[in-house]
Amino acid sequence: MKIRPQRLSVGDTVGVVALSGPLAMEYLPEKIALLEGLGLRVKIGESVGLTGKYLAGKDEERLNDLHKMIQDPEVKGIFCLKGGYGAARIADRIDYQSLTENPKIFWGFSDVTYLHTAFQEYSNIVTFHGPMLSSGGANEFSELSKRMFQQLFSPFEIQYDENLTPLQTLVQGNARGELTGGNLNRLVSTLGTKFEIDTKGKIVLLEDIGESIENIDSMLNQLRLARKLEEAAGFVIGNFTAIPDGILEDVWSLLEEYLKPLAKPTVAGFMIGHCEPNIGIPLGVEVILDADLKMLRILPGVE
Repeated sequence: MKIRPQRLSVGDTVGVVALSGPLAMEYLPEKIALLEGLGLRVKIGESVGLTGKYLAGKDEERLNDLHKMIQDPEVKGIFCLKGGYGAARIADRIDYQSLTENPKIFWGFSDVTYLHTAFQEYSNIVTFHGPMLSSGGANEFSELSKRMFQQLFSPFEIQYDENLTPLQTLVQGNARGELTGGNLNRLVSTLGTKFEIDTKGKIVLLEDIGESIENIDSMLNQLRLARKLEEAAGFVIGNFTAIPDGILEDVWSLLEEYLKPLAKPTVAGFMIGHCEPNIGIPLGVEVILDADLKMLRILPGVE
């Protein structure tokens, strides 16, 4: 069982870090307004505002920033500012034991998928797949996106069904297991490394942005050849956005082609990923996926 971090309280301090791509500093105030609106104090990481073209500073700077936030007793949660690329470049130098000894909320998605996978495996903690602060200012998030931050303050079970958004069953059945996964591209990039995603008996979340049908096919095939699909217990299909017009149904058909022969319960259409609303959920907790009822039940992610 994964370690659940302690819940937040109004007045707590949280850290904001840039572990992947950079964000222009003039946009920073509106990006942290959401956290301040929740009654939190915000500590800005030294990597925020740094730039190395497509990276928020050098690898050492981003790594040191993460370590400082983990080891700072004042910081109760770590929120990633922006995605892009770069998280995997520091994965092999992170002090995972330090996070195990100082478990705290870690929140982000997209490129951060690589770190979600690493933290679950080597720090044995629950992490949170939720919108980056750069996804929008305090007034740009939908009410549903904002509401999901409340799970960090008061633990509650998430029940995602068609009362939230329309869903589509691709493969019927039901399954129970630990929830893992995230961005399809980043999950595939873990293969063949010490951070390779473990799907055995787990419910796997898949989402992505801006990929062609050929690339999606190629990545699913790589997961198939690595036996990651057959080892999973079921699949939660999040949002596939910024893809060419008219091929979303082709994506669902492609997923059916890969997953139906495996008889793994699969439901598509979850607003999780590169979309708005982007519903924040914990990874590393037990979930029940009922594809017949189109329902995903997720246990709380904090103590």
